[in-house]
Amino acid sequence: MLSVLRVHLPSDIPIVGCEVSPYVLIRRPDKTVTTDDVPESLPIDGLFLRYKWYRIHSDKKVAICSVHPSEQATLQCLGCVKAKIPVAKSYHCTPKCFSDAWQHHRVLHERAASAVNENGNEEEDIYGRFNNTTSTVNNNNNSTSVQAVANGTTPLYPAAVTQRNGGETWFEVGRSKTYTPTADDIGHVLKFECVVVDLETKSPVGPASTILTSRVIPAPSPSPRRMISVTNADVSGHLDSSSGTFTVLSYNVLCESNATSDLYGYCPSWALSWPYRRQNLLREIVGYLADIVCLQEVQSDHFEEFFAPELDKHGYQALFKRRTAEVYNGSNQTIDGCATFFRRDRFSHVKKYEVEFNKAAQSLTDAVVPNAQKKTALNRLVKDNVALIVVLEAKFSNQGADNLGKRQLVCVANTHVNIQHDLKDVKLWQVHTLLKGLEKIAASADIPMLVCGDFNSVPGSAPHALLAIGKVDPMHPDLAVDPLGILRPATKLTHTLPLVSAYSSFARMGAGIGYEQQKRRVDPNTNEPLFTNCTRDFIGTLDYIFYSADSLTVESLLELVDEDSLRKDTALPSPEWSSDHIALLAEFRCQPRARR
Repeated sequence: MLSVLRVHLPSDIPIVGCEVSPYVLIRRPDKTVTTDDVPESLPIDGLFLRYKWYRIHSDKKVAICSVHPSEQATLQCLGCVKAKIPVAKSYHCTPKCFSDAWQHHRVLHERAASAVNENGNEEEDIYGRFNNTTSTVNNNNNSTSVQAVANGTTPLYPAAVTQRNGGETWFEVGRSKTYTPTADDIGHVLKFECVVVDLETKSPVGPASTILTSRVIPAPSPSPRRMISVTNADVSGHLDSSSGTFTVLSYNVLCESNATSDLYGYCPSWALSWPYRRQNLLREIVGYLADIVCLQEVQSDHFEEFFAPELDKHGYQALFKRRTAEVYNGSNQTIDGCATFFRRDRFSHVKKYEVEFNKAAQSLTDAVVPNAQKKTALNRLVKDNVALIVVLEAKFSNQGADNLGKRQLVCVANTHVNIQHDLKDVKLWQVHTLLKGLEKIAASADIPMLVCGDFNSVPGSAPHALLAIGKVDPMHPDLAVDPLGILRPATKLTHTLPLVSAYSSFARMGAGIGYEQQKRRVDPNTNEPLFTNCTRDFIGTLDYIFYSADSLTVESLLELVDEDSLRKDTALPSPEWSSDHIALLAEFRCQPRARR
């Protein structure tokens, strides 16, 4: 007979907006053990599995700590209440928790005061466009609602009380195997029930298997990052896409196969899980409203099953280049790559180029490496890294009368350069190879360039110098690492693209809103952000957006993250930030090229 052997939850901490998918182990009548579902439409010997979810309401009211959401709150910041900051952000579990978080917490107060002084619309300006699902702690079923979530075929919140036991009341909230907690569940325990049911009588056969979760917590979200004008015109955190400008986002999202507890043991396991991180990443990415999105470390299966369909709902067309698999020994489904998305109402796809550095390595060794050294050379150069180059045509125009009717094209390169620290020659060779390919495209089409990605190279390194100033000093220390002789002579390490780092614009800002704050977050020696990657083992800048300075101008930039805004007791990823990198976002305006 069909029977349930075990019910287990991958994490006992449910989070608003993140699907909970229980593990149900069953034994079939033939004695085989499986986790396959047995729905009513496909019964076995007249039996099927029925699932129910309940929300348990306790007579005791509970608030959740805003810093440690798995802990109950014991104190509340009255300054938040006075400033009309969402109440969920005002709770703390201990005085030490409040003290440790104060440097981050006071930013909420400052922004609330600033927003009220500027335009009185503090709620929208302070808390951004992607932080609207957890604004209220629900202690008495009066929280704000989130987007509709399907949790089975029954109404989510029936009026009838399912069961009352002492000081607890159980409400049925779902009738499917999986359940996605909503804001109404915050602070409440959920119960999952699985029972074998007779198809004919619809009556249970044997006892139900149940399991309880911890209290549902709101999805933690980072302090919103506002757009800062670099032209001294305040954009107030909002972008007007009708103005003829366009925005580009670059973000390494940390693929699931790399997000291990061995590497990121300081991040709570529930916050490191892919079901949680994917929803948090999606909220963040969609909230930036970028016209072009360049993501790195996107797993193949996640691109097909999550990023492409989810971003399609928001009007994006998707393109993907998977890393090659000559070195990688895992599943083809989990190998990652570069994904580029663009809004269909803003751009149309013209052409795509795929760069496989493995193929370039093969061509290089065939041409310049002696036969006896070819195997050694390929072992060093073949690292599976790729780049995705997309040519887009704008559906908007800000050209003058002289350029009416002229197509406005833009070329966007998205890459993830080799990570190994000791392979300085390989990093530089990959960047040089990409730039030479972009030179050919630029020459054939006279087209503005955007070069985005995780270059795994810090400011001042040889790859960064090549990108930023078009050449590498022959005495640069990185050139000392060249066992294959592929970087000699150093004079060949040049390119003619007029590339400038978008975020170096902060260093050139005049006085304006946010000027001093952003200035402190930029390295005065390199004009680059102090960091775009922050883990326990490393903090520094690895990610960049470069642009053609002769045909594009930077209008505004997404503000940089200050170390003080990260929790004092953690690094990235964290419950608030679901990657070990931070996103970069730049707003550009096309300008006519100078006549030659």
